This record gives sequence, structure tokens and C-alpha cells, in this order.
Amino acid sequence: MTGDGVGKRKATQSTEAIEEQTLQTGKRVCGRLQRQQPSMFDRRWLDNRIMNWAMADESVKVQLFRFVDVLPMLRNHETLNRHLHEYFEDVQQHLPWAARMALHVTDGNRILGRALAINARSNARRMAERFIAGSNADEIIQSVMKIRDAGFATTLDRLGEAVLSHQEAEAYQQSYLDLIEKLAPRLETLREASQIDSNHLGPIPRANVSLKLSALDGDFNPIDPAGTTKRVLKRLRPILQAAIEHDVFVNVDMEQYDYKDLTYQIFKTALMEPEFAGYPHVGIVCQAYLKEAEEDLQSLLEWTKKRGTSITVRLVKGAYWDYETVIAGLRNWPVPVFEQKAETDANFESLTEFLFENYDWLSPAIGSHNLRSVSHALAVAKELSVPKDAFEIQMLYGMGQEEAQAFSEMGYRVRVYAPFGELIPGMAYLVRRLLENTSNDSFLRQSYQEERSIEELMMSPQKMIDKTKSAPAPELPFMNEPLTDFGQTENQEAMQAALKSVREECGLEYPIVISGKAYETRQMLNSRCPFDREIIVGRVSSATPELANDAIDAARRTFSTWSAIDADHRAEYVELIARGLQERRLELASWIIYESGKPWIDADADVAEAIDFCRYYAESMRQMDHSLEADLPGEENEYFYRPRGVAVIISPWNFPLAILTGMTAAAIVTGNTVVMKPAEQSPVIAAKLMEIIRATGIPDGVVNYLPGIGEEIGPELVSSPDVDIVAFTGSREVGLEINQKAAESTPAHNSVKRVIAEMGGKNAIIVDDDADLDEAVHGVVASAFGYSGQKCSACSRVIVLQSVYEEFCTRLKAAVETLQIGPSDNPGTKVGPVIDKAAQEQIEHYLELGREEAELLVGIEVPGKLKKQGCYVGPHVFTNVTSSDRLAREEIFGPVLVVIKAKDFSEAIKFANDTDFALTGGVYSRSPVNLKRARTEFRVGNLYLNRPCTGALVFRQPFGGFRMSGIGTKAGGPDYLHEFLIPINITENTLRRGFAPEEQTSK
Repeated sequence: MTGDGVGKRKATQSTEAIEEQTLQTGKRVCGRLQRQQPSMFDRRWLDNRIMNWAMADESVKVQLFRFVDVLPMLRNHETLNRHLHEYFEDVQQHLPWAARMALHVTDGNRILGRALAINARSNARRMAERFIAGSNADEIIQSVMKIRDAGFATTLDRLGEAVLSHQEAEAYQQSYLDLIEKLAPRLETLREASQIDSNHLGPIPRANVSLKLSALDGDFNPIDPAGTTKRVLKRLRPILQAAIEHDVFVNVDMEQYDYKDLTYQIFKTALMEPEFAGYPHVGIVCQAYLKEAEEDLQSLLEWTKKRGTSITVRLVKGAYWDYETVIAGLRNWPVPVFEQKAETDANFESLTEFLFENYDWLSPAIGSHNLRSVSHALAVAKELSVPKDAFEIQMLYGMGQEEAQAFSEMGYRVRVYAPFGELIPGMAYLVRRLLENTSNDSFLRQSYQEERSIEELMMSPQKMIDKTKSAPAPELPFMNEPLTDFGQTENQEAMQAALKSVREECGLEYPIVISGKAYETRQMLNSRCPFDREIIVGRVSSATPELANDAIDAARRTFSTWSAIDADHRAEYVELIARGLQERRLELASWIIYESGKPWIDADADVAEAIDFCRYYAESMRQMDHSLEADLPGEENEYFYRPRGVAVIISPWNFPLAILTGMTAAAIVTGNTVVMKPAEQSPVIAAKLMEIIRATGIPDGVVNYLPGIGEEIGPELVSSPDVDIVAFTGSREVGLEINQKAAESTPAHNSVKRVIAEMGGKNAIIVDDDADLDEAVHGVVASAFGYSGQKCSACSRVIVLQSVYEEFCTRLKAAVETLQIGPSDNPGTKVGPVIDKAAQEQIEHYLELGREEAELLVGIEVPGKLKKQGCYVGPHVFTNVTSSDRLAREEIFGPVLVVIKAKDFSEAIKFANDTDFALTGGVYSRSPVNLKRARTEFRVGNLYLNRPCTGALVFRQPFGGFRMSGIGTKAGGPDYLHEFLIPINITENTLRRGFAPEEQTSK
């Protein structure tokens, strides 16, 4: 080791020399490539023609790659042929003549359709074989031998389904242990090839594997770094031990940005352990498209020096660009990747220089098919006098073979990144590779299809940045409050501090607040923590019927003055409430965790949604605050809105802040006054909201805080003739009772009450026979067991087509068994407690019913210590259930899921609609026809296609159902405020004695 590596940033001092050398290298390689293009008798010639054809038309390319993606699930000729027609009929005018004819003649012809299906599957398999090295040990070893015979080294990476359970993680680990055991001894028997079997320091391992740390854990969770690290290390250590025993190189791959920091952390933790600290044959990936990549490399360098043993860094551009930009946009988070390809290319070159300056600590592995990028790396190495064998070039199996051959012939070590695994499940990998190399900015596309000059292709990316500007990101009229990124260490620490602070404040007393005055009562609501019943979150005064009437009177008295305040001023108050929520965000999330038992992410989302409601309704009210005029000579017509009066807000415990805030904000921004009655289980969170409301300076009496027992004060609130609106969220039984009571009138009533009620659901997700089961299993588990199934939008029925039923159930069972049950303040908890003992007993009653009438697929037992401490019910899944069974019809507010088998998509839709409710639903399908059918035939208020059926956001997914799921319109949508307003029309006859006033014209 030389300590500090080669002189700092020497490369930047010789830019001109490096540029000249880069161009010369590129020209030299291009000359070789032109002589090595495959002939028409080479199988790759046809593959390249297909690629060029696909690249020529974007619509065809998208449909082709989507078809390749769905192909693994098309298990018979009929479904495959049907999907060919569904995917390509709309773009057939862009297809070659032969392909158009094939679609035409096979439409309805079973014999020709079968032939077309066989041909399509054969072609896809042949394409997959080009990019995948084998599916079993013999095929893999055979491919490795062929690659070595061609003069290349290899690294092997296992493909396959996403890891959704500990069982699948165990299988992933075992596949690497088996591969090391079989491959390494075989390679050691071969004659040495010095160019690929040694570096500047001596021999290097011939066997080289690449693995993903996330695949070593069924619940790789960046929010729980300690728990995840412990589980991953348990499976990683045996692989590292086997690697040392058999002299195998182990490389850790990098995936999506969410996993990056934890992946680096686990890598460093493992390799600082005494058993592994001295082993140099390990490496990790750095993705140049990440804006943090330079910081990551600097951190790796410092850590490696501390470790005292070098590592390898595989430098790549990054394969998840679309995913990262889309996900960041959906979450309203900063985009972690560069948004111009030229910026990524420039960063790649900068990081290349960094690696070569420190090659004795961070051995460079340049992973790219971009001739400019690789040529630049070779030029930097030459300028810095880095030995040829101190680094290597890495390329993908099946791509750029001629380019790889050229670099090998120039004396460089070229390593082929070769994925292995089942061919058909590996299609997702194939699609990503094809997309990566057929994008508009792809070097391969530009060089082979667009016939650009070598000077243009080899232009410095820095010059390209200067010439181009990033397209502005699309902006919606309303941007949602971003969720907290708990994958960031600073946010984890801030949340832990907030939880500690709130825990110290538990047990305080909170009064009723009417017209600004505090009222204490003898009867108290003792709010207990669901995951630890010994913790009293707070003691809250419980209102009497007399106090309920006092609160209504206060709201009635305040109404005339509050409704007279202009809408913009009212909106400002509501925006101040939003600001107060933002300032106390983690504190409020902590109260939700302790009082309602929500896990971290759900609790934070509750606060974010409350903020969204305030901001969205304030903005909506401003837009509505103008009259619609239809004036004619002699007649003026004005249409506008007035508030209804006093609103009683009755909120649930499962969204104790968001729904309470949303209904209250809607009422007051429209000019109504409010009596705010929270659920008995969550009065403390409501008290915190009241503190924030009062801190805005809103006039006393506009909002009145009235905690109490529903059976005691509910009748007074609902039946009072001075109440104009009842906004309720809760069970169907209570909602229907409120609707009935509110409809009753006496001589004291001077209006019919407006009832707005959201009353739950029995929500279904359909899994089609062509669904991506990775996504479907993950989405169903998240929808069914998130917040212990206590969301009104939760999936409680999953309807699976019979051809994938067994496979889906097998994977679902394993995924559910992986769910971590525990207290809500633990960041690793996926399934926390249910709200209270009454809920626990009711859910357990249904579990008994399920054991009698259905078949238990999986039931997770709660550890005795947890069950003794809190109100827990483990996740349960029942099969052999029909759509008419009680388990499939009655709302069970807990972690209970039933699986129903359907013979086809039509029957699945029928089962999904066979319920009194119509709130949310979901479909996992890759059939354009079935997705279109779902839009029109699946009768629910919120339908989600190929995503979980929970997690609606204000404005983007206005929330609410119909039938027995709701009365009124959708919360968080453009119509919601209308529920709190009365439309008024005024017409004035301006004709006087035969003349009309002249129209006023603006000057």
C-alpha cells in the first residue's frame, strides 16, 4: 500500500492529453468493431435486426418490452396468443408486414394462433438465452468455460423473483453456497490465464459472484437498520466464509436508492469483523447517476484505509433511472439521480479519476458499454501510470461482445457480468437490459442505429451538459406534503427523540374546551397505549349531555360572526393550522404511535395527510369564493355559496389526526362552526389538534373540543335542531344510526341535516392469471396487514384466478410469516397492536369462525409477552372461502384476509362486486383488456390498478365510496367542500319604467 494513492486530481491537470488519448482509443476500438460485426449467418445478426426494428418506433418498443415482461405468466398457447393481440393490435400499423399478417390470420384461428404462440415463446427464450448464462449448475459452468475460452473473466449474479419472505432469502443464500461449492474447485483445475487470473499484486480468484444484500432478508427495511443488519449478516457470513475457504471473490450489487445507505452500512459492518477484515477479494457497486456518489466513494476510501485492506469498486451508470425519478416525483422528494444522461456520464468520468487516483485502496472495475466512458478510463489510467492489470473492464453477458473482444485484445482484463437462473423468470432482467440499451440516449443506439460520427460519439459529456437543459418537472395544481424519509439516519434519530419526549409527557390531563373556556369533569377517559396497556397516554375529561348542548350553543352563537369573515381570511386560519401541524410533525406522529398504535410510517403519513387537507381545502375555498354570473340586459343572475351552520364532527381512531383535521378544516374554511367529537380511543391526539387550532388565534367558539362517550353525548349532538351538518367516519352500524337520527325532525327543526358519512368496506384485490406475482403478493400483504388491517381501505379479500392460485398462496403464506409483530414505537414493526381489548376480542371471534368454516393458510401467533402487554392479533389468512361466507362479507377491522378462487376474470369481478360495500378495490393484471374491464365493471369508489389499495392521497386520490360504504362525496377532492355549503341563486330585474341601466365596462 502506498497510503494516499497517486497524486491528488492529477488527471484534471492533463485534460487535453486525456481527451486526445480518449479519442484515439475510441477510434482504435471502433475500427476493430467495424471488422467484427456479425454476419447474417450468426444468430446475433437476427437479434440485432430485431433490436434495431424495436428501437425505430417508441410505441412498438414499449409494447414489445411489456409483452416480454408478462411472458413468464402466459402458461398456455391461448393466453399467450390473446396477449399478443392485446399488446400489438393498437400498434400493428407500425409493425413489419409479416408481423401484421400474423396477427390478422391468427385472430380466432386456434391452429395458427397456437403456432404463433409457440414461435413467440421460442423467440423470447432464444433472446433470454443470449443474456442469461444458465439455469442450473451444469449450464452455468458450461457458460463460464465458454467465456474463459474467449479470454474473459466472469462474475455470476442470480436472477429470479423478488425476495418476499425469509424462506426465499434462505433459498437465495443456499444458491450461492451451492454455486461456490461447485464452481470454485472446477475453475482451479484449469490452466492459468494470466490476463484474467492475476492483477498487479498477484493471483486473483477465478470464481467471482455478485449478490444483492436485500435478497438475503425477507424484510430488508431501511427504517430498521439494526434489525435488518442483524438478519442480513446471519446469512451473509456463511457466504463470506465459503468464499474465503474456496478463494472466491464476492461483490455486493447496488439496487434502488432507498437501499443504498443500508447496503453500504451492512457491507462495512461485515467486512470489519475480524474474520473478514483481512480478505481483499470483496467489492461493492457505486452508481454514477446518484448525486451522492462522490460522497459515497470518499466515505468508502476513508473506511477502507481504516480497515487496512483494499476492496474493489464496480463503477456503473445505474439501471434504475426511471424508477428513481418516478418514485421521487410520486413522493415529492428530491430526485436522487442526475436528470440529464450527460450529467451522469460526466460524473462517471469524475469518479473514474477518483478511483484511479486511489487504485491501491479502491481497485477500479469500470462497468460500461459506453465507448466514450471506457476509453476515457483507459486514458486516465495511462495518464496516471496505473498498471494495466490494476483494474478491469466489466460488460454484460450477451451485449457488446465485439467491444469486449477489442479491449481484451488490447491487453486489458475484461470481466463478463453473467446472470444465471430460470430463463422465463429472468425476463424482468432482460427487459431492464433492453430498455437500458435502447433508450434515446443509449450509446449503443446512437452508434449502431443513428450512424453518428466517431467525433460526435466521443464528445466530452461536460460539453453536452453545456448544450442541454433539463426539462422542467411536471407540476400539479396541488403538491402533497412529502412523507418523512425514515431511511435517513437523521430522521430516525429525530423520531426516536420525539418518541422519548412524548413518552415523558404521557399521563397528563386534558379538559374540554367550549368557546375558549376549559371544562373539567369527574368522569374521565383514560386513553391507554394499545401496545402497552400500562401506559396511560392521557386523562381526558368526558363530556356530559349538558356540555354537549353548551358546545352546540357556543358554535351557534359564533356562527354569524365567523360566516361573515371573508373566505380568504378563513383560509389563512386553516393554513396556519397546517403550519402548526408541520412545526410539531414528529411530536404528533409520536402521539399517534402511542395512542392509536400506528407504526412509524403510518403515523407520519397521518400527520402529512392532515396538513394536506388544510392546505387543499384552503386553496379550494379561495377558488370557490366567487359568484357565477349570467347577466342579460334587464336581468342579473348570481350563483354563490353560503355556509350551512353548525357542524358536528365525529371522527374515528384509525386516522385520529388526518380525518378529524380534514372534516374540521372543511367545515370552518367554508364558514361553518364546529363541535369536534373525537373517538373515545384517541382524545389526546384531538386535544393536541385543539392546541394548534387555538394557537392560530381563531375566534373562540369557532371550534369546540368535546371528547366523550358516544352513547352518552352522540344522541344530543346528532338530534339537536341547532346542528346543520353531521360529518362522521366509522362503522356502518353507527353511520346508519346517525343517518336515521339526523333525518328525524321536530317542530324545533328548521332544516334537514346534511349527513356526510364514510362507513368502511370489505375491499377486494383481484389477482389475474398474468399478474406480476412479486408485485401482487407485496401489494396484498401491504394492503391487508398495514396498520394491522385497521384501515377502512384495507384489503380483506383477495380473489385469485385458479391457474395461479396455488403459487400465489404459497408465496403469500411465506410473506405473511415474515411480518414482524411488535410495539408500534419499534421502527422494525410491520404489524402492531389492534386498538383495544374490545377490538381484539371481536377479531378473535372471527378467527374462531374461520377455523370452523374455512381452511387456515397461515396464522401468526403473538409471543406471550407481547400479548400480555398489549392488544395484539397476529396476521391470519384463510382459504377455501366462498364469496357468500361471513368471512367474505362482514367487515373485520383487523389483520384477517380471505383468499377466494375464481375460474376466470369475469367470475373474479362478480365475486368482487358481491358485497354491500363499495369503497376500495384493486387489480393486479398485465392484460390491457382486463384492466379496461375493471375500470368499468369493478364497482368501487377508489380502484387501484397494479398497486396496493391503501394509501390514498389528498387531491391525487380523493377518497370515498358508495352503497354501504358512504354518504356524500370524496374527501380530499374537488367536490368535498360543497357538502358544507348551500348554493344560492339571486336574480334581480334591473328594468325600471321601460329602461335598463347601461352595462358597466371596465376602464
